[in-house]
Amino acid sequence: MSDNKKIVLIGATSAIAEHCARLWVKDTVVDLTLVGRDSEKTERVAADLRVRSPQSVIRVLEAEFTDPLAIQQLVDNIVAEGPVHTVLIAHGSLPDQEICQQDLTACHEALTVNGISPVLFAEAFAGHMQKADQGTLAIIGSVAGDRGRKSNYIYGAAKGLVTRYTQGLQHRLAGTGVKVILIKPGPTDTPMTAHLKQQGGRLANVDSVAQIILRGISHGKPVVYAPAKWALIMMIIRHLPNIIFNKLEI
Repeated sequence: MSDNKKIVLIGATSAIAEHCARLWVKDTVVDLTLVGRDSEKTERVAADLRVRSPQSVIRVLEAEFTDPLAIQQLVDNIVAEGPVHTVLIAHGSLPDQEICQQDLTACHEALTVNGISPVLFAEAFAGHMQKADQGTLAIIGSVAGDRGRKSNYIYGAAKGLVTRYTQGLQHRLAGTGVKVILIKPGPTDTPMTAHLKQQGGRLANVDSVAQIILRGISHGKPVVYAPAKWALIMMIIRHLPNIIFNKLEI
């Protein structure tokens, strides 16, 4: 068993997670477990990290992301190898809103992948961390979860679930040695948002977002907007009266 800081990345092939991992191995020697749905893709991420930090221990695990029993077994197996210092739950997808409106199967998948699945992973780790009375559990939500908007309300609903869940988990674990962090990125330049970039959308640099996330985790901030400007933007959007909000094309 490694004596280095033990970090687990759920959804390790996501661009944000990969950039967070690069920053982690750049700063220190770590014991890093990468969890993904496709072991071949995840192994490519691991190979890059091993080159960047030969001293670090990089493991790859393939997982079923929507089966509660499989999630629980995976987490139990990870924790059985020793207490986890940091968990970052970073998986998700950006669904097409119109398709979700027309196809309940697509709608169900979007809600499951972006909302239910992250919550199940978090809940599985939270029980172990509470028993150990230590660790940091960081969950990536989205600014989209702050208020439902017609352009992406299915995705926003899933991320709204993550927001409410994380708030409740923070309340549950208040006063313990466990830190729970909710991360709310704005639109970020990743493969998931390539279509937004093609439409001329202004997207944040993924490496900058990863740096903000790692600083927030290091400082134990309960909520991290990335970039920080989104805290003000979403505060305004949340408080707009419906008579004004309903006229906006957002």
